[in-house]
Amino acid sequence: MRQFAFLALVLGGTAHAATPEQQMQAAASQVSQARIRADIARLVRFGTRHTLSSQTDPNRGIGAAVRWAEAEMKALGLETLQTCDTVTKPPRVPTPTRVCNAVAIQRGTERPNDVVIITGHIDSRVTDVMNATADAPGANDDGSGTAAVLESARVLSKRKFPGTIVYAALSGEEQGLLGGKILADYAKAQGWNVVANLNNDIIGNSCGSDGVCDAKTVRVFSEGPRWQGRDALAAAQRSLGGENDSPSRNISRFLDRLAERLPGIGLDVRQVWRNDRFGRGGDHTEFLNAGFPAVRFSVAVENYNHQHQDLRTEKGVVYGDTLDKMDLPYLTKVIRLNTAALMALASAPPPPEPKAEGAVSTDTTLTWGTTSAPSFKVVWRRTDEARWSKASPAQPECIVLPAIIKNAAGEALPKSAGGLCKIVLPHVRVDDWVFGVSAVSKDGWESPVASAVPGGAFKPYVAPAQK
Repeated sequence: MRQFAFLALVLGGTAHAATPEQQMQAAASQVSQARIRADIARLVRFGTRHTLSSQTDPNRGIGAAVRWAEAEMKALGLETLQTCDTVTKPPRVPTPTRVCNAVAIQRGTERPNDVVIITGHIDSRVTDVMNATADAPGANDDGSGTAAVLESARVLSKRKFPGTIVYAALSGEEQGLLGGKILADYAKAQGWNVVANLNNDIIGNSCGSDGVCDAKTVRVFSEGPRWQGRDALAAAQRSLGGENDSPSRNISRFLDRLAERLPGIGLDVRQVWRNDRFGRGGDHTEFLNAGFPAVRFSVAVENYNHQHQDLRTEKGVVYGDTLDKMDLPYLTKVIRLNTAALMALASAPPPPEPKAEGAVSTDTTLTWGTTSAPSFKVVWRRTDEARWSKASPAQPECIVLPAIIKNAAGEALPKSAGGLCKIVLPHVRVDDWVFGVSAVSKDGWESPVASAVPGGAFKPYVAPAQK
């Protein structure tokens, strides 16, 4: 009876609204390990999903795989499309090749231009990156990430959110992050305010090739200083800070805290403070290049025998990226965390763009433009701390300007509604701290923190002279 009462609470069957944590936990619990396994098994049956493989064969190759992924998302009632481009990128794409992503859009009910994107790459490869004919199962790399996209869509498409969620199975990652760039360019052309890209790449095993196992941790990689606009920001960051406060780094902190708020998922986030694994890359990098916040989910320990390998056995060691080498209960936990994160990011207002001032002063003043958020949370931490450790109990003062103002002659002049929020932190010296602000919805959904540093805004950086 208690279980039925809880479900009624979560689904709105009582007078008491469920908390964000209860809603996220309820959604995460609907992620199905059986469906995840079926998705990966179906992807493996395409034989190879190499970017240079057949695009017309109905049963084998990248074309069939992309069409299948799009059809799966369309069956959920989502708006679907393929974002495509013809690419030539020697040496891995030596001749003009059409590269297509399977994309589904779940439009927000209140803020459809505020977008969170989940991605995984659908293409696969073997040892020779140019071998487009050999069987390349790609179960973990990156059938696991594609399954995260599809399963999150199945769970969340039943709900409505203020912001938009985009689900994307990307092609061309192994040939040079091609699908990531195609989708990032599409998002830019659409004018989307991309709050975050959650890229999932190799998220389905828990034991490494050296026998070390960890089924309780997922790594989240994030860049430090933002890459886009870095040259223009360098001088200001040297003076005012920001080396550890890009929006992507704050997405990483947000996910770490989210995992702690949802102990039922049973997963800890290990923040890795570099853009990707040592000397390697993933599709989220192309979103970062476009100025959009992005992070990469990946397993705690990789098994190099089961990625980028021909199917074979040598000296008793089995090589190849096959389904039987995966840890599906672990993968299910990672997808549950992704599903909860998408829900949180699509429910919360977008982060503000705060500015800190207080040089030669005993107080610190934070200001930012008003947004759609009804309230805000002001936080700060020591410059050598990893987490936000202080929070202001006071709400800022926000002055909202009218949508219509009048000139000196009393004539009405159209003006975008806006205003200014301000808070003064007495006896808090600006020199010793990093400050940030998150936006909070009326029902308690909180955005990631935006740091009050050069380059801390979640929007692509634009030099002041260009604004």
